[in-house]
Amino acid sequence: MSTTPASPDALLPIYRQPDPVMERGEGCEVIDTEGRRYLDFTAGIGVTALGHGSPVIRRAAEAALERGLLHTSNLYRTAPGEALAALLVELTGMDRVFFCNSGGEGMEGAFKFARKRARVRAGWTPEAGDPPGFRKTGIVAFHGAFHGRLLGSVAATWKRLYRDPFQPVMPGVTFVDPTDRDALDAALDAESVAAVVAEPIQGEGGIRPLPDDLLQDLRRWTEARGIALILDEIQCGVGRTGQFRAHEAAGIRPDILVLAKPLAGGLPMGAILVTEEVASAMQPGDHGTTFGGGPFVTAVALEVVRTIAEPDFLAHVRARGETLVRLLEGMAQRHPGVVREIRGRGLMRGMELTLEVAPVVAAAFRKGLLLVGAGPDTLRFLPPLIITDGELECGMGMLEAALVEVLAEQGAAAAAGGAS
Repeated sequence: MSTTPASPDALLPIYRQPDPVMERGEGCEVIDTEGRRYLDFTAGIGVTALGHGSPVIRRAAEAALERGLLHTSNLYRTAPGEALAALLVELTGMDRVFFCNSGGEGMEGAFKFARKRARVRAGWTPEAGDPPGFRKTGIVAFHGAFHGRLLGSVAATWKRLYRDPFQPVMPGVTFVDPTDRDALDAALDAESVAAVVAEPIQGEGGIRPLPDDLLQDLRRWTEARGIALILDEIQCGVGRTGQFRAHEAAGIRPDILVLAKPLAGGLPMGAILVTEEVASAMQPGDHGTTFGGGPFVTAVALEVVRTIAEPDFLAHVRARGETLVRLLEGMAQRHPGVVREIRGRGLMRGMELTLEVAPVVAAAFRKGLLLVGAGPDTLRFLPPLIITDGELECGMGMLEAALVEVLAEQGAAAAAGGAS
């Protein structure tokens, strides 16, 4: 068979991708087909937590391939899936796990589980259906939220551009400003709301951590009103903040916790973790997945999670997070009036600028740094969790050079416009 050259022509054009074709990865670097190296500050949007070419992942994958059992569907038990579920229960304090393939799929399942729980609590039975007057199906989500692109998860995603072309999406979602406690309290109606969903740190919404006391209020209000609390830690969980759970400091336990991006280090995987009470509302046949939790991906994920959960590894993440903040603050001091705010925790940070970040991201790419935005004015930093201080310093140098270049271009354009 002849080798077909790389070309984007056969792909659905819904991503704006630069021209170089990425071919290899080593640690915190990605290498294109021309041999050019790029320092990776995106980690595949928070996925490749152990970096590229990780020996942990390589060993786990090779051992799983040697066993020859890539897929069984969920008709049969497999040891890696059960071991991973037990480890996640231990690390999170939740009771049961459902494995799936992505964060979006995880959120779809979470909404289904929350609505089924509400029905069962109200007295629903397969024979009789809903009790008279039942209407507890609503979902409360936050301004700035991003929960996925499927018809349920996108319905709870704040940005209208993601929702409007695909209406009607899942009905019953209400959005509330998370800074307005009174409005949030009022929105959590015990008769009509099945669940509230929150990201402990909003990713797409600008790297905005929710205050611990807000999460505590949510837990108190939802428990009192029989509303499920869903925490979306798809991007901010599994060690990204320097704690295994991003909500750890709040000292709460949600009813449903969704994990995904870094779970299997680059292989597609998600997990919905639930309390025993939520689990008891679900029966065989209520939900399903063909590929989710297969023996190959769970064997890899088991070693990824074991590695990240080590106290020394999490301490490394916290220390590198402090380095990153120090470097960002230094850049802010050298460019007063350009940096508006620095936010985040651990190695999930955002730097809000007074200018649009797209030109900065493009300039950084030309200099060999991979970055992604979090909204139009915020740079998002999600490097592999194995990153070193030296690599952070190198990346910040490239970023500052890109920022200076963009500021100079904009200054020149403004001067030319004034002259004309």
